[in-house]
Amino acid sequence: MLDRRFIRDNPEAVKAAVRVKGIDLDVDELLRLDQSSRELQRDLDEAQTQRKSFAREFGRADEATREKLKAEHEEQDLHLRSVREQLTDVNARLQALLLRTPMVPWTGAPVGDESANVTIRTWGEQPAFDFEPKDHVELLESRDWAEFSRARKASGERAYALKGEMVLLERAMLSYALDYLIELGLMPISVPALVREEPLIGNGQFPAHREETYAIPADDLYLAGTAEVALVGLHAGEILDARALPIRYAGISPCFRREAGSAGRDVRGLLRVHQFEKVEQFVICRADDEESDQWHAELLDAAEHLLQGLGLAYQVVEISTGDMGAGKYRMNDIETWMPSLGAYRETHSCSSLHDWQARRASIRYRDTDGTVKFAYTLNNTAIATPRLLAALVENYQTADQKVQIPKVLRPYLGGRTEL
Repeated sequence: MLDRRFIRDNPEAVKAAVRVKGIDLDVDELLRLDQSSRELQRDLDEAQTQRKSFAREFGRADEATREKLKAEHEEQDLHLRSVREQLTDVNARLQALLLRTPMVPWTGAPVGDESANVTIRTWGEQPAFDFEPKDHVELLESRDWAEFSRARKASGERAYALKGEMVLLERAMLSYALDYLIELGLMPISVPALVREEPLIGNGQFPAHREETYAIPADDLYLAGTAEVALVGLHAGEILDARALPIRYAGISPCFRREAGSAGRDVRGLLRVHQFEKVEQFVICRADDEESDQWHAELLDAAEHLLQGLGLAYQVVEISTGDMGAGKYRMNDIETWMPSLGAYRETHSCSSLHDWQARRASIRYRDTDGTVKFAYTLNNTAIATPRLLAALVENYQTADQKVQIPKVLRPYLGGRTEL
């Protein structure tokens, strides 16, 4: 959500953001509602002032004058109720539009849809096999490391069940990520996957992406698709001390996504599933563009460090305006090499949102000069499984259908070098 004053002062910039991000939003209608809201608020303030003045006058008046004042009061009261009802209606419509208003993207973002994304760097070598490699589904099933058909029998499409050593390998990857983030100074935190509607609005998932979220109507709860949702919700409505910033979390949680609208995309095995595990980086910092840029770079660097430790080839992508989502100021994806696909696939998503989330969730801080400001937020994946697990298995497979273990994971697996 953007500051209403910013929208009033910079309508063309907001219209440009709406256009390049492909958002269905009438900025002129938003401005009209904003104007009506301010005018009605002034009318309401005046009416309330008159009511207070009436109360004082009524208290001093004699009986005859009071009868006359009562008639005037009834008319004023009707006007007050009418203005209040109009203001409530206008503000509801205005809020609905504000929740759909996008962040103005940084000037370096490629303009266009997904096809405009730009690869800005690559790292690592794609493996060259001297045998016919298997994809992760064939390999896991041949080693009895996963159940796919049985999992679908229990839970439907895009379900899976890891078994035996694959469970241990997945745990090792998550522990590796968590330990590294702790080393960097992030606070480890496990957060609930069940969340209320408010954190999903604050995060930006609602209202635009409601159909992608699992709902539990009986309890008025939802299953979160990332720890970021609960992490935004933890500090919603708070005024933090500037000295406590930045707040840096390493959030770990199960994640759930309906994947609505992705039918036919990456449906095989572990590539696009409804339930997964993730260690998420999340930062709340001061409202300073340079500081936000610094944390963006550090979040991205942490994810690259983890992938380099795993020895997985990847590319970093500058995401275009039409592909980055409404709330993003800047977004970089990291795509990891998948041998079975002969292509890179997204495994990490690093985002700067400036104050877009903080305004929605009312996350503020009191600066050293006493002023209260909305904070900035950022996030990035550290490791999400099982997609990255699929990449690791495929890249490290051997001719005899074993999987070599990267050196960084061996301490978590009793020193073993292969599975």
